[in-house]
Amino acid sequence: MKKEFLYFLFVLPLFSFSQKIFTTDYPSQADIKVFLVDYESQSDLKVFKVDYQSQSKGNEGLWYFVKYSSQSDKKIHFVDYPSQSDLKIFFVKYKSQSGWRNNSKKHLLY
Repeated sequence: MKKEFLYFLFVLPLFSFSQKIFTTDYPSQADIKVFLVDYESQSDLKVFKVDYQSQSKGNEGLWYFVKYSSQSDKKIHFVDYPSQSDLKIFFVKYKSQSGWRNNSKKHLLY
C-alpha cells in the first residue's frame, strides 16, 4: 500500500502537464484569456492542434481541445483585443513548429 502511494505521488505529476484545453463562453470562466494573432512574430506561443489526447504532452504548444470543462487542464477564453489577453497565440500548420516564443509566459499553462 505504501509503495503504491509513493508511486502515485512521484509518477502522477509527470502526466499532469498535458495541454487539454477547454474554450469557455465567458472570460470569467477562464483560467487564461487568449488572443489569436495574425502573424507568428506577434505571438507568445505557437500552437498546434493535435487530433488525439495522447499527443498533447508537456508545455510545448501541443493542444487538444476537449468537449467538457471537467476534462480540461486549462480553460481559455478567446478575447477580441490583444490588451485584454494574458497570452497571444498563433496556430501553426505543423507539429514541429509549435513552441514558446516568450518564455516569461510559460507559467500560465502549468
